[in-house]
Amino acid sequence: MEEFAEVSGISRPTVSKYFHDPDSVRKTTRSKIESALEQYDYRPNIFAMNQNRKATKTIGIVVPYLADPFFAEIVRKIERLCIEAGFWPIVFSAHGERSLENDALATLQSLRPIGALIAPLGRSSDFESVQQFAEEVPTVVFDSNVNVGAAFVGSDNFQSIGLMVDYLCRTGEPPCFFEMPPVNPNANKRRDAYRQAMERLGHQPQVIQVEGSGWEFERIGLEEGMRLISERSLPSDSILCSNDRLAIGLLAAAYQKGLRVGHGPGCALRIAGHDDHPWSRFTCPPLTTVSQDYTAIAERSVEMLFELIAGGAPPARRREVLFDGKLVLRASA
Repeated sequence: MEEFAEVSGISRPTVSKYFHDPDSVRKTTRSKIESALEQYDYRPNIFAMNQNRKATKTIGIVVPYLADPFFAEIVRKIERLCIEAGFWPIVFSAHGERSLENDALATLQSLRPIGALIAPLGRSSDFESVQQFAEEVPTVVFDSNVNVGAAFVGSDNFQSIGLMVDYLCRTGEPPCFFEMPPVNPNANKRRDAYRQAMERLGHQPQVIQVEGSGWEFERIGLEEGMRLISERSLPSDSILCSNDRLAIGLLAAAYQKGLRVGHGPGCALRIAGHDDHPWSRFTCPPLTTVSQDYTAIAERSVEMLFELIAGGAPPARRREVLFDGKLVLRASA
């Protein structure tokens, strides 16, 4: 920047002021700087500049598995909101691994972010590392309610699962619940919500926990679904899956086993999920599910982080915001 200031004939403090806020310098000066930028093809090193700032414009976003379209969609919305507000979002994926989540948090912290929006792995997270990060960086947690940070934004799993159980019981045989060993707190809440809803309606809960670990939900749904169908061990012809990705695998298993899925004559199974995953409308048949409000979760998470950044100090009590799900009726149930 010193070299650029010298060759452009503009003082170093004025150049620095321009990069901090272009509107803070006079219009004629701004035009001169922008002409020089084009002539000399100069780009400031934002990360180097951050080392000299008390407050940067960097906002970190950490998710467990960016290849999952659910997280990709939420991150897309969060990124745009941050950019429109004049911040620089940087995205990290933990790829489903504790060590990579720790590395992402450590790398992000070294960039001196002004704040962070994180969806922790959950069950496999190193809680102490996540907690330490959230104590040192203003943090809002979304999707996976690990008890760290100043606030959490997510879905009300008891409301959304209850909504789906009510519908399935009204329209056919009461559902069993299809899950794998939980990877985050949402899975536990959904199972508990299913049991609560079934008991409220006077039905016996029937939980099927299949084998499998990690984030390959579709593969687990396919392989374990084929096994259960072959063994004729499904306790109900209505199946509520813990998430849409498991349901997508189970739909494929039913197809390979020659079972028609849907609601009506000739259908052997009804299959429903949770999340309104971006792919759920394109399955065959399209998947009945409960939608998470992607837009509301993203907007409220960013809004709360901006409030936290502006306020300077974390609130006395951790805040939680939960959004209701909406029933999305499609052909699978």
